[in-house]
Amino acid sequence: MKIGDRVVMNDKYVVAEKNKGKVFVVRSEAWDLCGTECVLLEGYRGGYAVDGLTLIG
Repeated sequence: MKIGDRVVMNDKYVVAEKNKGKVFVVRSEAWDLCGTECVLLEGYRGGYAVDGLTLIG
């Protein structure tokens, strides 16, 4: 996953209703947070686990 990729949150984690199906743009390189690879998303506060995101075309 790289900066500029478009993603949606998948069902691996609980997703708030307002974020279901919403397209986010990755705005950071991935980093390790306690063993979990995370990225920052435009329009979302805080990091989000990469394995909870699905790339879209």
